[in-house]
Amino acid sequence: MQDAAGHNVGVDANLFHASIHGSLDCTACHTDIHAYPHPDHPAAVNCATCHTEEASGLEGSVHEHASHQPCTACHGNAHVIVSKDSPKSAVYPLNIPATCGRCHGDAAMARQHHLSNVYPQYVDSIHGFALSKEGLLVAANCSSCHGSHHILSHEDPKSSTYRTNIPKTCGSCHAGILSRYMAGIHGKAMANGNASAPVCTDCHTAHAIAAPTMAESTPVCGSCHQKQLTTYRDTFHSQVSSLGSYIDIARCSDCHGEHEILPASDPRSPVNPANLVKTCGRCHAGANAGFVKYEPHANPENFRRFPILYCIRIFMVLLITGVMTFFVLHSVLWLLRSLVEKAQSRTAKGGR
Repeated sequence: MQDAAGHNVGVDANLFHASIHGSLDCTACHTDIHAYPHPDHPAAVNCATCHTEEASGLEGSVHEHASHQPCTACHGNAHVIVSKDSPKSAVYPLNIPATCGRCHGDAAMARQHHLSNVYPQYVDSIHGFALSKEGLLVAANCSSCHGSHHILSHEDPKSSTYRTNIPKTCGSCHAGILSRYMAGIHGKAMANGNASAPVCTDCHTAHAIAAPTMAESTPVCGSCHQKQLTTYRDTFHSQVSSLGSYIDIARCSDCHGEHEILPASDPRSPVNPANLVKTCGRCHAGANAGFVKYEPHANPENFRRFPILYCIRIFMVLLITGVMTFFVLHSVLWLLRSLVEKAQSRTAKGGR
């Protein structure tokens, strides 16, 4: 590209004129250049001269001081920038993960700035697969959750990824699920200020989001409900599953629901006593009132609630302990008798 005097200035004229800045004169951005020859190292361009809203958003964000040229770090060379709606743009939805991944997929940079190396996790996630493999522009990319310019730390209460804001952030795409979540016991607890109440990322994770069935697995629920997980693992459902059965075994979500999880005391809950026949009947045809007396979380250590089971457990422990003690004692005495008999036999032979 040449200036007004016909001198080459090291910019591809064709690419520049095809860019969104192609209609501008050089001095519109490089305000320190007034004549040729211009400085070898022109002053940094102030993008805020035109892009005031974006520059304002960048202030106070985590990227404000991340680079001496934060704008071009994401958007690319200012002389060839195309519209964000162009597939060639670095911030086109299909390209955003790779653009962010230049920093957030760099293991060395992640260590230096104490960041998680999230790019590989996203690429292998259900969102990343939908974007890169299926080409779905509506699939969530980095800016869908974190924003574009005013990106804040997840520890900032104003951040879209702050813990209590996560349901709303995810709900911008998953509106129906957000509605059910907020109607459930988890959503209500979160809305009431319970900081330990689970939000979307507790079950689905933040970046390595797998298929929904993975989030509905018993270990995920058990990470919070440890006692219930322990008692579930003692049941037929869990035992058959652990043996590698290919039968679709009942998991937590099959009985309790997925997002609109309600307490058993709620008449709408699938585990409310009045609804158990219907709930169990989804898998067990012919389930009746007697069938649903089955206890899916029976705790043999709880005498007050399960006295018969508690007594059976104590009896079995005593029986097994007694049998093993008897056989160990029997074996030891049998060994001692054998040793004594051998000693007596040698003595008898020696006295002849």
